[in-house]
Amino acid sequence: MSGGTGENSGASPTRVLFTGYAGVHFACFKPLYEKLRDDERFDVFVSGGLRSKVDGVHQYDLHGMYDQFDIPADRRLTVEQIRGESFDYLFASNTKMIAPMDVRVRVQIFHGVSFRNKAVREANAHADVYFLIGPYMQRAFSTTEILREDDPRVLPIGFMKTDRMLNGQLDRTELLNLYGFMGDRPVVLYAPTGQKHNSLETMGEAVLRSLKESDRFDIIVKAHDHPKNKSIDWFVRLGPMEDEHLCVTRDVDVIPLLFLADLLITDASSVSSEYSLLDRPMVFLDVPKLLAKARRGVGSMLDLETWGRRCGDLVTDPAEIVTTVSEALEEPQRHASIRRAMAEDLFFNRGSATESAWRWLNEHRVQLRPAAHAAHAVGDAGSRAPDASAVPT
Repeated sequence: MSGGTGENSGASPTRVLFTGYAGVHFACFKPLYEKLRDDERFDVFVSGGLRSKVDGVHQYDLHGMYDQFDIPADRRLTVEQIRGESFDYLFASNTKMIAPMDVRVRVQIFHGVSFRNKAVREANAHADVYFLIGPYMQRAFSTTEILREDDPRVLPIGFMKTDRMLNGQLDRTELLNLYGFMGDRPVVLYAPTGQKHNSLETMGEAVLRSLKESDRFDIIVKAHDHPKNKSIDWFVRLGPMEDEHLCVTRDVDVIPLLFLADLLITDASSVSSEYSLLDRPMVFLDVPKLLAKARRGVGSMLDLETWGRRCGDLVTDPAEIVTTVSEALEEPQRHASIRRAMAEDLFFNRGSATESAWRWLNEHRVQLRPAAHAAHAVGDAGSRAPDASAVPT
């Protein structure tokens, strides 16, 4: 599988590691993982796991995180194992990377972009390469001077996770069958954020009851997979609502759900950014306490002015939800111009971000190979790495 690169067939594969602590983190890397997995020039592993805290110490459930993605057992390494190993590349989508003993190039791919701009912070300034999601994120980083526009570590890659929404890989009929829907009702997806004071904690249950009682919609509820408030098990709490027209899914990957949905209901989640790529109607449930807290946060980058919730309709009272959703479905073009401009500003390489990342990695590794068998100095990750900007994307 050398792909005609002219490389020495006896050369050792490039060692690639992904780490994260939530399913959504790996979902952002999965499109690139699938290409790496099928190419003998790369040896790809995953680590981390669903994170919990026991006696003040982080614990990682490797199986709980990766079983759902069918990652082979020999590709999974515990956090303890990677602390004794070296890799050429580390990919991560969470800010504080779970790092191995030694790695030559750390690549930050992010796990979303929202109007809260939580990715734009000083703690995210220590990678060797950044796969920026779009112009909006690039401006935000540049404004804070965390990553200037001429920073050689910055690459305009896009968001690999969303490619399937646009490249024809998903089939609506198959998804309808998967969730047991007949296709004779609009599909409404409710996907709240996981921050405290999110809409599911405030008005979400009343909203779902109203939608259900209207008997007009097929509804999918995607509770956040790692909420800040862990006192409620929403899968158990919402279980009694489930029937042939309402499904509470445990699926981590929201992309097929977004593709299936005729309308999205959310609050302050990055899913609204991703859904803009499909130019379909959105409804936002107001979360004033969450937004107030975000605004007060140290280094807050909350931005309701640029795009925020302008791409959809805002609901402040659960009693408004059925009328608002119905009207949005009847007039799907009402906010279309905003959604289209928003998608263009939020995402580079829409539908082809994975190919962009793949091209960069294949070119970059050629520069990296001469030092591949040199002794790695712990803590010197990236100091010997080629200039990321020297490679065309």
